Amino acid sequence: MRSVVFAAVVLAGLMTGCAHQAGTYSDLFIPDGEAIYERPVEEMWPEVRKYFTEANLPFREDRGSMVLETEWRQEFGGSKVSGFFHRYMVMGKRESPTQSKLWIIRITKSRNKALAPAGRELDWGVARIIGDKAGGGSSAPGLSVEDWEDRLDAPVGENSFYAESGQGSRDLVMEWRVFRSISPKLMKEENAPKPVKVAMAPDAEGSAAAMDFECGLPILGLGKQVKPGGVLLLGEMHGTQEVPRFIAQASCQTAVAGTPVTVGLELPLESQTRVDTFLDSAGTEDDWLKLMEAPFWRSPYPDGRSSEAVANMLDQLRQLRSRGLDVDIFVFDHPKAQGQAREDAMAATVRHQVESSPGRFHVILSGNIHSRTKKGLPWDKSFRPMGLVLKDELDSVVALDMAYNSGSAWICAVDSKGVKDQLACGIREAKGRDNGDRFFLHTWGGTNGDGYHGVFYVGPVSASAPAVHKGLGRPGGGDNSGVRRKTGLRRSRSTDVWHFTGRAAAAARPVALA
Repeated sequence: MRSVVFAAVVLAGLMTGCAHQAGTYSDLFIPDGEAIYERPVEEMWPEVRKYFTEANLPFREDRGSMVLETEWRQEFGGSKVSGFFHRYMVMGKRESPTQSKLWIIRITKSRNKALAPAGRELDWGVARIIGDKAGGGSSAPGLSVEDWEDRLDAPVGENSFYAESGQGSRDLVMEWRVFRSISPKLMKEENAPKPVKVAMAPDAEGSAAAMDFECGLPILGLGKQVKPGGVLLLGEMHGTQEVPRFIAQASCQTAVAGTPVTVGLELPLESQTRVDTFLDSAGTEDDWLKLMEAPFWRSPYPDGRSSEAVANMLDQLRQLRSRGLDVDIFVFDHPKAQGQAREDAMAATVRHQVESSPGRFHVILSGNIHSRTKKGLPWDKSFRPMGLVLKDELDSVVALDMAYNSGSAWICAVDSKGVKDQLACGIREAKGRDNGDRFFLHTWGGTNGDGYHGVFYVGPVSASAPAVHKGLGRPGGGDNSGVRRKTGLRRSRSTDVWHFTGRAAAAARPVALA
């Protein structure tokens, strides 16, 4: 059963309505109701078809029923590592003899195998080849099981039947986006509100429209926080797949709605040059290798900040930037500093970035100790976290703690068996509370005992292992050679936990929340 928190967020979003400024509107605000066309559905439908044609969204139509379905489009515009695809089912409905409306259902499919049917990956044959060498005398070209699965993982046309888990949600933002485009034409209005222009990078060539980008289902409550000069501190539990995707979606939706966005990541300051280079690159194998050469990605204590999901997020933001969106990244961790000195140094780096670009919206992701805005910890009453320092020095700071449904996360902690000088890192259970599956932000109107103004919710969580465990190049490469030799790493065969021994363990520290 969904909690009261989720209901409050939905109501708050619906009551907010649309932002109208100087004859414009923003897609960041969830509309306050259905869009009703003051024309019969028969007059409205041809304009709907024309809209999707001009938006370069190919579709198939069930003629006579006023239902169409667009082709699949990959999240973040074709990122090579994105595992999410979206399509729209559009239905014209008769409200009255002279009125009509649209229902638009966003259908999302994922390569995530968590919800795959039992037996989906079992090999029932005597060979690992599908085709002429799999038995039965077929003369079809052979396909390995891996190649066949890769083909079916990307939902294109009718093979979406075979793709992994999927879900559908009504997209009110999309319904109103279509309405604002075609209703003035139907009503012959000349002064209809125009959409906010997409925030394009200064060096971008040409222009773009919101429909050119697939940013995922709109995040509830995001529009209330986005403003030039605003700082949104997000305190996370490291090591999940969902938080990096939340950051990528929020960045995409913010820039598409017209506000330039900068993402701050708790990565070592010395990684800035590599991140900048990768962000402006074409994302080739060589570009990935240059990024992954940094010592950070081969740390003896991979606490979740160097996860495959974080690497994927960097590529997703790179992809958005390559298509002209004004998206930027900076890093702010000072790992050589300790305690209060580290908090002060991180705050100084963030403050410099914010003050240097007052026209941008800043999303700062860190462990949920650093982003607090209240003084003190159980073991250090005088501790002033980065969030508190920033709150005292900047005008607009909002801190949100991570909320999630139960699942798993990649967490590093002292070895559970009490072995001295050994740090155990691996997939561990993460207990949360069910507030549904949709991403949202919610504020309380004050702060709690930790100094948080509210929460950002990411749904059920799933662990993301360190990127180097997936390969030394692009995440998913699968080459683990050299990783164990360099880090003193061994893997327990009975559990999905990695143990660090010797010098690696001595250098490591528990960092699940830091």
